[in-house]
Parts: sequence; structure tokens; C-alpha cells
Amino acid sequence: MPNSRLIDFASLRSDLLAGIVVFLVALPLCLGIATASGVEPFAGLLSGIVGGLVVALLSGSHLSVSGPAAGLVVIVVSAIASLGSFSAFLAAVLIAGVLQFVFGLLRAGQLASFVPVPVIKGMLASIGLLLIVKQVPLAAGLSASASAASTTSAASNASLATPFGTVLVPALVLAAVCVILLFVWESPRAKRYAFVRIVPGPLAVVALGIAATLALDAFAPAFALPGEQRVALDALQSFDTLAGALAFPDFTQLVDADVWRVALTLAVVASLETLLSLEAVEQMDPQRRRASPDRELKAQGVGNIVAGALGGLPITAVIVRSSANLNAGARTRLASFVHGVLLLASVFALTAVLNLIPLACLAAILIQTGYKLAKPALFVAMMREGTDRVVPFVATIVGVLATDLLIGIGIGIAVSMLLAMRANLDDTFALAEHDDHYLLSFRKDASFLAKPMLMRCLARIPDRATVLIDTERADFVDRDIRDTLERFIADAPRRSIAVESVQWPRLNATPKKRLPWARSASTTS
Repeated sequence: MPNSRLIDFASLRSDLLAGIVVFLVALPLCLGIATASGVEPFAGLLSGIVGGLVVALLSGSHLSVSGPAAGLVVIVVSAIASLGSFSAFLAAVLIAGVLQFVFGLLRAGQLASFVPVPVIKGMLASIGLLLIVKQVPLAAGLSASASAASTTSAASNASLATPFGTVLVPALVLAAVCVILLFVWESPRAKRYAFVRIVPGPLAVVALGIAATLALDAFAPAFALPGEQRVALDALQSFDTLAGALAFPDFTQLVDADVWRVALTLAVVASLETLLSLEAVEQMDPQRRRASPDRELKAQGVGNIVAGALGGLPITAVIVRSSANLNAGARTRLASFVHGVLLLASVFALTAVLNLIPLACLAAILIQTGYKLAKPALFVAMMREGTDRVVPFVATIVGVLATDLLIGIGIGIAVSMLLAMRANLDDTFALAEHDDHYLLSFRKDASFLAKPMLMRCLARIPDRATVLIDTERADFVDRDIRDTLERFIADAPRRSIAVESVQWPRLNATPKKRLPWARSASTTS
């Protein structure tokens, strides 16, 4: 049985080092996801802290890391806009946590395996597309109003009027450089260098952004990024100021149907992402250790209850930080816990440094994340897999873009079910012809949905023919199918048709309980 203790002294050193690496990866992601969601940066850090300190203690996964997820940004933005306040949204996060915990109690951890893979890929691709679209304005400096931009000393030199608004040139250039750096950082050629392998790409981008901010402030103030284009994290001096920075849900909103709708969406999507990440991490784990998906749902549920109660963003298990944890040599849950401790320390010790990070750098990180979710190679691969795979994939994307995430997933599942139903009905019957002899064969079980196909086959049989009906391959024949054949047999004498060797399974029999009975009907005029 795998070791489930939080601290394993045999792997203490490797877990501590891995926790530091995950912290360096998680810090810019937490800030970027909060900024993209339109909330205070502290909300993203708080979710990372809860993911490390709470979920890591309750989870059964050795390597999974939890925190705010880029995939939920789209839901968060639309939910806050529709609910009208962040406090109402926090109530939805709290309810979502309760729902996730209930999912775990009901042993719903295996339900994700019933969601078709094309639907999951379509969901992730649509999230990636929306993420890119929503981050481009921030990367271009369009988040600042024109009036705000005109008040800065850089307005005349560093801004550019476009049909879409005023673009801040330093932010746009910095974002473009950061996106290029992120892709180069992950290239095989760059991975040859030890420095690149050790330093996470997002951390390198953040370091570049801080250096650019300091350089522009010191040597080119006319092109310096204005305050609204930088992280704005309030300085926390003590745990008393930390308590003052917390936000709390509006409990009066718990009776609002819209809050429950958002909560259900969050619970379903966060659970799907968690279970998918958990499965991916287990496949990458060299020791192939498995964790209970039901326990993971309960742990995530408690984490979201805490996050919603304190003012954080919704939490899921996240594959980027989890894979970084594994690649850094983590062996137990201690690494995830250490990353949470370091995130908590950063809100006290690194506030001044964090406030030097340009928002354009964080936007670049999320743009690359969106590209990974919706890369062109994914669309090409899905198209090559055939109609039954690409149609649900495209339907999910269109559904998500046209409506919302939960409805889009529902559309994708419905399309998958229709295609599966059609595939199951195809070739239920085979009609072979030789002179005036016909063989009607059941090639699989026949439900009432196959009745139109049966009627088309029977319509092809001419008068004065000899028909052999064989149901040997069917373990189940629906009553409607049987009645249709009975009517055909009853009408056979009038059409001078000879029907021979009808062999039925027991009506509505289930597999392994097949009880055929034979009936010979030879009728001639």
C-alpha cells in the first residue's frame, strides 16, 4: 500500500525542492488568472494558498497540485458580470464546493469517464480560444481607458490610437516578447541548456517584466508602464492586515437561482478538470500510484468551500503545476503543501516585488496557456479521426462559444449520444438476395429504434419470394421488431411469400440469459 503520510523523511529533500519549483510556477499563474478574471490579485494567491494548505492535506494524490485554473477564467468573468458582485460570486463558489463534496459522497468520481473524449477536448479547446481572445486586449494595454491613458506622461509617445481603442505600445511590445520567449523556452533546442530546464518559463517572463519595469522607470520614464498596467497587491504587514484583505460571500444570495446555476456550472467543470488532471498525473507518475477520485472530489469541495468563504477564486487540480511538481522530483503531498506555505509567505515578503510585474506579462502567460489548449494540431488530429469524433468536438466548441460552458458540454454530449445511437443502428439487419431467395439476418441486438430500417428491408422483398429470417446473432429483440415481423409473416400468404426458419431470442431477454425458441412458418399460396 502506498505511503499516504504527508512527510516521508526519505524524500524530504526532493519534496522541499519540488515545492519551491511549483511555487515559482504557481506565483505568476495565480496572479495572471486573478487579473484575467477581473478580481484582485490577492484572490488568485489566496486560492493557491488554499490549494496548497487545505486540499493537499485532504487529497489522496501524491503529486497533484491544486489552485486557481485558467480553464475557469471564462466562467468567473461571465458569472461575476451576471451576478452583479464578487460577493454573490463567492456564494456560488461556496455552493459549488458543497456540491463537489456531495459528488464525492455519492461516489461520482467515475462519472467523468462517461464524458466522450471529443467533448472534453472541445471543452478545453473552447476555453483556450476564449482565453486568448480575452487576454489580447490586456496584452495590448487596452484595459486602461482612453482618459486614463491620456493623463499619463507616456500618452503622446507610448500610445497608439486604433479602431479598437488606445494601444499602449510598451505593453504590446512586452507582451509579444514574452509570448515569443515562452514558446522558445519550451523548444527542444532551448531545453539543452541547464538554466532553461531549471527555471520555469512563466518565472522567466515575470523576471523579464520586472526588469523592463525597473529599466523604463529609471531610464525612459516617458515610456514607463502606468500603474493600472501593473499588479496592484496591497502590502500585508501582519495577519491582522491579512484578515482585512479577505472578502466574504453574500449569504443572502444563497436563495438566488442564478447563483445556484453558476455554482452547478463551477462544480461540474471544476470536477471534470480535477478528474482529468488526476488521471493525467497518475499516468505520468513513475510509481503508477492511484488516488481515489471520490476522495479527490471531497478534498476539492472542502477547498472551494474555504476559498469561497474567504474571498478566493474557485479551485481545481491543475495539470501545469502538477506536471511541474512531478518533473521537479516530488514524491509526496509535502511538495504541494510547501508551495502553499511559500505562496502565503509571498503575500507578506514579496509585495513590493510583485507590484512591479506588468499585466502584459501575465496576459502573455495565459495566451500561451490558451494556445496549448487550442493548438491547431488538435483540430487537425480531430479532423483525421473521422466524423463521429470531429462533429461532437466542433459542436462542443460552438456550443460553448455561443452559450456557456455547461450548455456547450451538454450539447457535445447530446451530439455524441445521437452519433453513437446512429452507429449502433447501422447494419442492424442485412438482406442478402439470390434469385428469388432472400436472407434477412439480425447482425446485432434490435431495439425499437431499428424498426424503420427493418421496414425498409422488408419493403425490398417482392411477391412470390422465399425468405429466411435468422435472429441467431441477436440476444435482444424488441417487441416492436417482433410485431413488425409477425405482421409481415401474417401477410406473406397473400403475397405468395414463403417464410422459413424464424428463430427468436426470448422476448426482451438480456445477454447471458438467451433462451431461443424456434418457429417454422412455411406458407405458400
